[in-house]
Amino acid sequence: MPKITPFLWFDNQAEEAASYYVSIFKNSRILAVQRQGEGGHGEPGSAQTVSFELDGQEFTALNGGPQFRFNEAVSFVVPCKNQEEVDEYWERLSDGGEEGPCGWLKDRFGLSWQVVPDRLIELLGDPDPARSQRAFQAMMQMRKIDIRALEDAVAGG
Repeated sequence: MPKITPFLWFDNQAEEAASYYVSIFKNSRILAVQRQGEGGHGEPGSAQTVSFELDGQEFTALNGGPQFRFNEAVSFVVPCKNQEEVDEYWERLSDGGEEGPCGWLKDRFGLSWQVVPDRLIELLGDPDPARSQRAFQAMMQMRKIDIRALEDAVAGG
């Protein structure tokens, strides 16, 4: 079966972004960098495309110019086992970016991420509709997801 590779369009920060993402996620690496030649779109020697891998998922970053920008219509979900992972990914990905509601953020390059603890999914899927609704309402008040606060909200009904 063919692999699907997300292709990310940057103005001129493809190599910087790929290096940044590789520094955040375990088991990640730069696979290849294609450089601009003379008469290309960017400065000769600068990155044209960067292929990289984040924990087994391949990506390609392109320095395509300022025509297109990222928006929230596309985001990447980072599933987290515990609050420690939530805190680490939230801190690193939001550094220089902007926090959003309900576990969403934009990184310094404008790419949207959702930092989601497994426990949130469990609580939202609680078979008791009242408990599930309390989890949802608590989540709606958060930026970074706080597992303890979610559990307290669900139990407090």
